[in-house]
Amino acid sequence: MGILSRMIPTEDASARKREIEEKLKQEQETLSFIRENLEKSDQLTKGMVSILSSFESRLMQLENSIIPVHKQTENLQRLQENVDKTLSCMDHVISYYHVAKDTDRIIREGPTGRLDEYLACIAKIQKAVEYFQDNNPDSPELNTVKARFEKGKELLEAEFRNLLTRYSKPVPPILILDAISVDEELEVQEEVVLEHLPEAVLQDIICIAGWLVEYGRNQDFMNVYFQIRSNQLDRSIKGLKEHFRKNSASSGVPYSPAVQTKRKDTPTKKVPKRPGKDDVLDIEIDSYIHCISAFVKLAQSEYALLLEIIPEHHQKKTFDSLIQEALDNLMLEGDNIVSAARRAIMRHDYSAVLTIFPILRHLKMNKSEFDSTLQGTAASTKNKLPTLITSMETIGAKALEEFADSIKNDPDKEYNMPKDGTVHELTSNAILFLQQLLDFQETAGAMLASQVLGDTYNIPLDPRESSSSASSYTSEFNKRLLSTYICKVLGNLQLNLLSKSKVYEDAALRAIFLHNNYNYILKSLEKSELIQLVTVTQKRAESLYRELIEQQIISYKSSWFKVTEHLSEKNMPVFQPGTKLKDKERQIIKDKFKGFNDGLEELCKTQKGWAIPDKEQRDFIRRSQKTVVSEAYRAFLQRCANISFTKNPEKYHKYHPEHVEQMIEKLFDTSA
Repeated sequence: MGILSRMIPTEDASARKREIEEKLKQEQETLSFIRENLEKSDQLTKGMVSILSSFESRLMQLENSIIPVHKQTENLQRLQENVDKTLSCMDHVISYYHVAKDTDRIIREGPTGRLDEYLACIAKIQKAVEYFQDNNPDSPELNTVKARFEKGKELLEAEFRNLLTRYSKPVPPILILDAISVDEELEVQEEVVLEHLPEAVLQDIICIAGWLVEYGRNQDFMNVYFQIRSNQLDRSIKGLKEHFRKNSASSGVPYSPAVQTKRKDTPTKKVPKRPGKDDVLDIEIDSYIHCISAFVKLAQSEYALLLEIIPEHHQKKTFDSLIQEALDNLMLEGDNIVSAARRAIMRHDYSAVLTIFPILRHLKMNKSEFDSTLQGTAASTKNKLPTLITSMETIGAKALEEFADSIKNDPDKEYNMPKDGTVHELTSNAILFLQQLLDFQETAGAMLASQVLGDTYNIPLDPRESSSSASSYTSEFNKRLLSTYICKVLGNLQLNLLSKSKVYEDAALRAIFLHNNYNYILKSLEKSELIQLVTVTQKRAESLYRELIEQQIISYKSSWFKVTEHLSEKNMPVFQPGTKLKDKERQIIKDKFKGFNDGLEELCKTQKGWAIPDKEQRDFIRRSQKTVVSEAYRAFLQRCANISFTKNPEKYHKYHPEHVEQMIEKLFDTSA
């Protein structure tokens, strides 16, 4: 045990020693390896440094050799570029000398069908002109290319004219009618586009116009433009007029901008027509109204076209020139209408003046659009429509005033008085004339106002009226003015009727005549808007006419006094039953019977031929008179029932009360 214990540590120490020795040996080997490698690395480094030094030396030698070569190369490249540029410039310059020859064929053949190619040739010629002007102004080539340029420009101008002439056509009448019509059933109106030129042609024209302005330094094409387009505008309107004349008479007016809605209260009675003449006149008036609308629409369309072709600072002047012919023709036609109205007034044919009312109303309704269309034109152009409107208002106001005077001064001609006391022609004509003003209330009122007739009618304007309500105030003023005018006509008519009634010797017939005329006036007023117009300034108009009518009925009834006075108790003998009458007393009763019979027969015979056209009034007067006479006659017969005044009572008691009523029932009935 002791030996074993001592042996173990000894072995461990040996092993440990061997282990250490082995590790030491390995470390020594590693160190030796590192030293060897370090030596090799030093050798490699020395070799690399040597190589780099050699490379640097060679690079310096190469650089010293390359730089001179590079500089020489740059100089050669610069020389080459200069040579190329010189050659290019030479080619460019030489090309200017060949421009005239190269473009000769295209220029001679013109631009038709190849505008882009033609303009390209013109551009070449223009550049040649600029080159020679700058570099060789004395060269013959300059004159050659200048001449070629002018020729090219001349042919472009000719092409501009030819395209416009060839493709500018009058707008078809049907298309114009579609453009100016208004369909009230459609909330949104579909605008009709008036295409004056095909799109491709339009683009060529725009292109040529642009070139002529920018390069051609030429404004003559604008004169060409307005002359051609002016002619087409005028032809379009004349074509519409001709179409209208051909078709209106047979098929009616297809579209009427003058009267877009029909009045429900338009009087049913129309102006008596002179066959043929008035129909033609109506067509002429409607045609003129359509042509006014057509002019506005076509002029607007022409202006839109012009904006694409004519330079901005020349547009207004060119447009002004373009519309002159058509506008002047329309104004001349309007002046002719005014002249015709003036001649009608001289003939005292006042109804003919009514033809200007629809035209005037249409002109005034469209004046704002007219003014807008002519905005920017010369003052003389813009004043043409207002001048025509003023002429129409003046002649219209003159007609209204002279008509009122004619009603007042119509002579009392016995042969012209109705034998049956019916409505006088003067009354029916006057009412008819006034009724026709209903469709043109604002127009007629403005006519009167335009002549400053407010002082005449004593309707002052209020200077304090604000501008915001000026329009409504003016409308109200015009309405009052027209109301006062109508009242004036009615007043003149009443005075004239009173004067005319004196022609009748029979007071009863005089009363019937006045009754018929007053009643006709009142009923005519009530059946139309005339009564509303009259009451604007004469609140009691209806009641005043009813009073006049009642007065004439009373006057007429007085004609029966000479009949019914025989039935009164006046001079009737007083007697007691059974007492015998004296001869004088019997004669009184006989005379009463005879006076009644003769008077009844005479009145019935005379008044049966008189007329009361109004059935309601006729029945009322018959019924009223029948009651009065019948009651008086029955009372008279009752008083005489038990009186013996004759041996032949049937000789005096000729009529029974029922018979008397039947006779009165036949009054005012020529067929009875």
